[in-house]
Amino acid sequence: MAKSNFSSNAASASRAVARPRRSGRAEAGFSIVEVLVATAILASALVALAQLFAIAQASNGAARSSTLTMILAEQKLEQLRALQYTFDRVGLPVQDTTTDLAVYPPTASGGKGLSPHTDNTLQANTNGYVDYLDQYGRTLGGGTVIPENTAFIRRWSVEPLPTNPNNVVILQVLVTRQRDRGTGDAGSVSRGAQEARLMTIKSRKVQ
Repeated sequence: MAKSNFSSNAASASRAVARPRRSGRAEAGFSIVEVLVATAILASALVALAQLFAIAQASNGAARSSTLTMILAEQKLEQLRALQYTFDRVGLPVQDTTTDLAVYPPTASGGKGLSPHTDNTLQANTNGYVDYLDQYGRTLGGGTVIPENTAFIRRWSVEPLPTNPNNVVILQVLVTRQRDRGTGDAGSVSRGAQEARLMTIKSRKVQ
């Protein structure tokens, strides 16, 4: 009887010892599955993060480009507004027609100043109404031939105001990165993405 009890106790102990081993194997198996699932989730998250980073980088680049084109357009507009367009003391019109704004700093001769042009100079690179800039916004000069390191093309126009052509001019500036704007240069010239186009008027004032 004692032997029977001993055998029963030994078997129970054996089962008790065996159970944790099965549980240990099960836990080890679940751990591997969890690691695989976690790895898959992490990989998916990293791919999504990389895509978001690429989109954010592209958006930041576009924003920087748009900001710089606007600054360059404002600079040229201020140069145009600073040119002489007045009446002298006896009431005769005085107008700058020679300042070269295609170089920096502007020179007193060799340019067009505020001379109106018969064509729409925003549509094409017109001598005296265009300058080229590198990626840092530094002037590379003017003319109809685009320099090699050009990153921005800046065109401007001077037009008499139809209702008061002798005393008011319309000043416009277009800054683009595109060497060929296609249909954007047709008609009244549309502003494209990452481009800047500004307009103002300048009237004669008595000195």
